Amino acid sequence: MYRYLIELSKYILPAFMALYSLECFLVFRHRREEDRKGNYVRQYIYLFFIQFLSFLVIALQTGQIEYLFFYAFLQVALFSTIVLYQMIYPDINRLVINNMCMLLGIGFSMLSRLDFDKAIKQFFIVVLSLVAALIIPFFVHRLKFLPHLKWIYGILGLTAISLVLILGQVTHGSRISYTIAGITLQPSEFVKIIFVFFVASMLYEATNLKQIFISALWAGAHVLVLVLSRDLGSALIFFVGYLFMVLIATGNYLYLLAGLCAGSLASVAGYYLFSHVQVRVKAFLNPFAYIDAEGYQITQSLFAVGSGSWFGMGLYQGTPADIPYVESDFMFSAIAEEFGVIFALCMILVCLSCFLMFMNISMRLHNRFYQLIAAGFGVMYIFQVFLTIGGGIKFIPLTGVTLPLVSYGGSSVLTTLVIFSVIQGLYMIRVDEQKEWEEQRERFYEARRNKKRKEEAWARQGWENRRVEE
Repeated sequence: MYRYLIELSKYILPAFMALYSLECFLVFRHRREEDRKGNYVRQYIYLFFIQFLSFLVIALQTGQIEYLFFYAFLQVALFSTIVLYQMIYPDINRLVINNMCMLLGIGFSMLSRLDFDKAIKQFFIVVLSLVAALIIPFFVHRLKFLPHLKWIYGILGLTAISLVLILGQVTHGSRISYTIAGITLQPSEFVKIIFVFFVASMLYEATNLKQIFISALWAGAHVLVLVLSRDLGSALIFFVGYLFMVLIATGNYLYLLAGLCAGSLASVAGYYLFSHVQVRVKAFLNPFAYIDAEGYQITQSLFAVGSGSWFGMGLYQGTPADIPYVESDFMFSAIAEEFGVIFALCMILVCLSCFLMFMNISMRLHNRFYQLIAAGFGVMYIFQVFLTIGGGIKFIPLTGVTLPLVSYGGSSVLTTLVIFSVIQGLYMIRVDEQKEWEEQRERFYEARRNKKRKEEAWARQGWENRRVEE
C-alpha cells in the first residue's frame, strides 16, 4: 500500500506546490491585509500538507520513525513562528511569513533526505535564529535614530569583512569564514544587512554627485575586500545591490550604465587574476569536455535536473548525493531531481513573490530611508536566488552562494531570517504611515464638511434676515 502512496506523492506534491505558488500572486489582487485572509488560510493548508507528505515518504522509504519525530518538532517550530508573529505584531505581512516557513520546510525536507545529522544541526540554528528574529520588527518599528548611524554602519561592516583577510580559513580557494570560540562565521552574510543600512543612510537625504561619490568609495571598499578574500559571489551581490539602490534613490539610469560598464571590466580583470574563476568559466563553457575534473559538479547537476523531469523521481529515488556540496550549492538541482521540475519552478515563483512583496512595501513607504532598505534587501535577495539557481543549471558560471532559507548554512539562514524580520518591521511602518495618511484625509474632509455646513448656515441665516426685513 505504501508503495502506491510513494508513487502518488510524485504528483500530489507538485500539484499542492502549484496551488501554493498561485496563492502567492493572488494576494496582490487585494490592497488590504484583511482581504487576503482566505489566501493565507489556503496557504497554511498547502504548506503543512506538503511538509507532512514529504516527511511521511522519507519515513516510509527509510523505515525510520525518527524522521516523523523530527517533522513534529519542525511543525511546532514553524507553527509557533506563524502564531507568535501574528500575536505580537498584528500588522505584519503574512505572505512574507508564510513564504519564509514554506522555504524553510522545503529545505528541511531535502536536507533530511541528504544528511539527517546536518538537518538536525540546521534545525537548532533555525530555532535560535527565529527566536532572535522575532524581536527585530519591534526595534525597526520603534527606533527612530537608525537613519543617523551611517558611519557606524560603514566602519562596522568594513571591519567585519576585513577580519577575514587576517583570521579567514581558506575554503576552495576563498577566505569566506573564520572561527571564534568554536563557532564558524561567514561575516559577508551578516554585513549584507549592515551594508544596505549604510547605503540607505547615505542616500536618503541627498543624492548629489558628492554624496554618490562618497557612498561609491565606501561601497567599493567593501567589494574590494571581498574580492581580495576571493569571495566573488558575495562581492557581486554587494555590487548589484548598491547599483540598484543608487538607481532607485536617484532615478538616473546613467549611474546604472556606468556601474554595468565598470562591473564588466572588473569581471574581465577577475577572470585573469583568479585561477578558480578561470576554472569555473571553463566548466561553464564546456562542462562535458571536463566531466571528470572541472566540469564534474555542473554536469552532475544537469544530470539531476534532467533525470527529474516534470514530476521528479521521488524522494530517495534519485542520486542527488552524487553532486559535490549538494546541500549548500546545489539544493535546487536536488529538489528538481526528486520533487520534479514543476515543484522546483513553483519554488522559484515563491521566491519571486517574496521579491515582489519586498518591492511593493518599498514603493508604498513614504520615508525614503526605509524605502531604500526594503528595495536593497529585495534586490539582494532575488539576485542571490538568481546566482544560485543560474549556476546550478548552467545559465551562468558557478558563484558558490547558497539558496536563501533552503540551502544548508547557519550564517546564510540566520541572515535571511533577519532580513525577512526587518521587512516585517518596515511593513509595520508602512501601515502606520497609511493610518496617519487616512487620519489626515479624514480630518481634511471633515474640515471641508464643517466649512460647507457653516456656509449653508450663514446662507440660511442671511435668507431669514432678508425675510424679516421685507
